[in-house]
Amino acid sequence: MIRLILAAALAVVFTLPARAVDIQEVTSPGGINAWLVEEPSIPFTALEIRFIGGATLDRPGKRGALNLMTGLLEEGAGDLSSSEFAARTESLAARYGFSISRDSLSISARFLSENRDEAVDLLRLALNKPRFDQVAVDRVRAQILSSLASDKTDPNAIAATTFFDQAFGEHPYGSKLDGTMESVTALTRDDVVTAYTDIMALDRIYVGAVGDITAAELGELLDTLLGDLPATGAPLPERAEYLLEGGETVVPFETPQSVAIFGHAGITRDDPDFFAAYVMNQVLGAGGFGSRLMEEVREKRGLTYGVYSYLAPMDKAELVMGQVASANGRIAEAIAVIRAEWDRLASEGITQEELDDAKTYLTGAYPLRFDGNATIAGILVGMQMDGLPTSYIDTRNAKVEAVSLDDVRRVAARVLQPEELHFVIVGNPEGLPASN
Repeated sequence: MIRLILAAALAVVFTLPARAVDIQEVTSPGGINAWLVEEPSIPFTALEIRFIGGATLDRPGKRGALNLMTGLLEEGAGDLSSSEFAARTESLAARYGFSISRDSLSISARFLSENRDEAVDLLRLALNKPRFDQVAVDRVRAQILSSLASDKTDPNAIAATTFFDQAFGEHPYGSKLDGTMESVTALTRDDVVTAYTDIMALDRIYVGAVGDITAAELGELLDTLLGDLPATGAPLPERAEYLLEGGETVVPFETPQSVAIFGHAGITRDDPDFFAAYVMNQVLGAGGFGSRLMEEVREKRGLTYGVYSYLAPMDKAELVMGQVASANGRIAEAIAVIRAEWDRLASEGITQEELDDAKTYLTGAYPLRFDGNATIAGILVGMQMDGLPTSYIDTRNAKVEAVSLDDVRRVAARVLQPEELHFVIVGNPEGLPASN
């Protein structure tokens, strides 16, 4: 019965429009802050916790330590071995997720109201008393090494690794967050413990909760779950300097199709022009078959099955990026067309019809994001990390609607830098000599 209830809870859709999401700001008795959306119709709660810093907190020579540590958080805690922890999770019909990104460590939890106390106590063990047993360290390390070996034969992974290495050099952004074969092989249990103490601290926490829980109950939960963590963690890294100039880098790889990742420096999320840049990119390459890149590269010339661009505002740097794949004999033409479209939008802006279509899509799609308790909890945390107010959900579409043609033209001229666009191509592209 518990599993049936949980299945229904996981499938529930938050059907109210975005403007009906009532966000409460909660502070626990111990001083931990969170955002809450109460939804008592189903006895289920979703909790999202983020620790900022993420894999950028790897110490010099220890690349991949945070990633390895994250993979071990559910591999036993307190008196529970890895198998016992998994069995206890299953008996509670709870769901826990642990993941690492460049800028944050994410912990997700979903549990039924009737099992809330037990589910929180189990998660508390994982966050406060992970075992990091050597046998688990070795097992998870082997899984990571297998993934790293696979990446060496994946053109997409090679292209991304090369781009970020050249773009950011020695900064943590310049290397894969899961490390290298050499760095991961050399990691010790002590390195894992150090990674844990570096990131698990109250000074870098953001929390979102959605479901069958009151503000008072959430406050008590937060102190129980997180109150024993240390006050501060390791210092966050400095901003990353973007190092790439315009051009191409070709990485030879035996494949009938070349993959290209491209980009240049971008725009911060808190820039006053961000929404204009967001609308601009929807027209350029984020709008699927309605975007200029898809129209020119795929529809008119048949050079690819897909091409796209996106804004990438990270915590310590920001990029405008994109990706395309094409036959070795046609990738050079695809790159030339992308450069031309980059330049055309930068110099001419967009049309009124393109602006109207982009606004219609962006405002219409936004409420669809609020499609479940866990998703909304993640949105709440993301808003906090971006420094947005609780009213943002109510005002977001108005900000999109307020973007004018002149705004897009001005921002396109500022943000898009055709001469700085750098392509990393992995394959055997004809007409593009190998760079390394």
